[in-house]
Amino acid sequence: MRLAQHMSIASDHVRSECVEATQFPELSRQYQVMAVPKIVINDRVEFEGAIPEGDFVSAVLQAVNGEGP
Repeated sequence: MRLAQHMSIASDHVRSECVEATQFPELSRQYQVMAVPKIVINDRVEFEGAIPEGDFVSAVLQAVNGEGP
């Protein structure tokens, strides 16, 4: 989440939000949160748990390029 926040500060093209899953159960159900952190990018790419920064940046680029499920 920290990298997403840094990216959103660095660029007007990036926005990040952090949501407490226990305080917003409807969002937790919608995004099927089973573990934290749960990262969802443009509703296209998602993953749970911490990942290396390079993998996170790759996931952002994948979502921006319209790839993913």
